[in-house]
Amino acid sequence: MFGTLMLIAVPAVLFRLLGALGVGRFATWRMSVLHGLAVMLVFTASAHFAPSALGPVPGHHDLVAMVPPFVPLPRLAVYATGVLELLGAAGLVLGRTRRAAGLGLAVLFVLMLPANIHAAVEHIPFNGEPATPLWFRIPEQVVFIGVALWAWLPQGRPGRRPSGPTEARSPGRGTRV
Repeated sequence: MFGTLMLIAVPAVLFRLLGALGVGRFATWRMSVLHGLAVMLVFTASAHFAPSALGPVPGHHDLVAMVPPFVPLPRLAVYATGVLELLGAAGLVLGRTRRAAGLGLAVLFVLMLPANIHAAVEHIPFNGEPATPLWFRIPEQVVFIGVALWAWLPQGRPGRRPSGPTEARSPGRGTRV
């Protein structure tokens, strides 16, 4: 039940440890968590294309079973969302596409929420395991949406001066600039 959350958390912690060891790309929790989300998306996207009997990972047929009846072409929808997850993962690791990927993934996660609700309400097994209960599934999806929106938010404004006690002060009277 906690598998997908661990697919974000464990890589995020490992990336942040690399940042603490001097790898500049992972110098912040934000960047480490966003890369953790990218790792999770690569794993979950692979399930969209893999056969269901391929070990502990759920597969394509498991995901098709989750698709609510009102969605047309459920098999195609599963393949399409797998492609979108892979594109989102790639977009998160590239600086110039990170914000667009974050917004796109947030929308994708919202659109996929009905499938998660349908699977929980209809008790659809996932890789032979009992359905994940709604009390866990919805907050988990909210976490994914929140992390994706974190990628969408601007990281900071270039050229902005710091504020507060460390703010650069204007030179005093008689000071040459």
